[in-house]
Amino acid sequence: MDPNHHHVMTYSVYDCPVGPLLLAGDTHALHLISFPNKDHAALIKSDWVRDDAGFDAVIAQLEAYFAGKLEGFDLPLHMGGSPFQNAVWRALCDIPFGETITYGELALMVDRPGGAQAVGAANGANPLPIVIPCHRVIGANKTLTGFGGGIETKRFLLEHEIKYTPHKRLI
Repeated sequence: MDPNHHHVMTYSVYDCPVGPLLLAGDTHALHLISFPNKDHAALIKSDWVRDDAGFDAVIAQLEAYFAGKLEGFDLPLHMGGSPFQNAVWRALCDIPFGETITYGELALMVDRPGGAQAVGAANGANPLPIVIPCHRVIGANKTLTGFGGGIETKRFLLEHEIKYTPHKRLI
């Protein structure tokens, strides 16, 4: 196999309750989920190919999530960050549906006590929001601090999850 041959990146757009999400990946894994507030046209590279059928599994799981029927995703993911970013993103996947942790707690999960800002930056760089649930990280004072999809989207996702796990509470 030619080691220089890169897998063709394909993409699709999925209309979900928070707006159109740009999905991108290759035949092996999902690489990107981008919120509606980002400039999707600017993100789509010239050599990407639109392939709606190729994202059936991803969209089926997202639809189940938004219907309150799916609490955890099971999809092949390409994280592609630094070792530290990847560790943070893996830790995010351990936060249960409908629950929140603080940036400080996330820092402890990746053995970076005092590293709340560093994990916050990694959290903000998450390429696969919703599937890697960065929206479940909140400020120490329970405020819904920064989020790539916008604070309203973060609130929507958390309230959505709590609606389906009524034994849990945001505060």
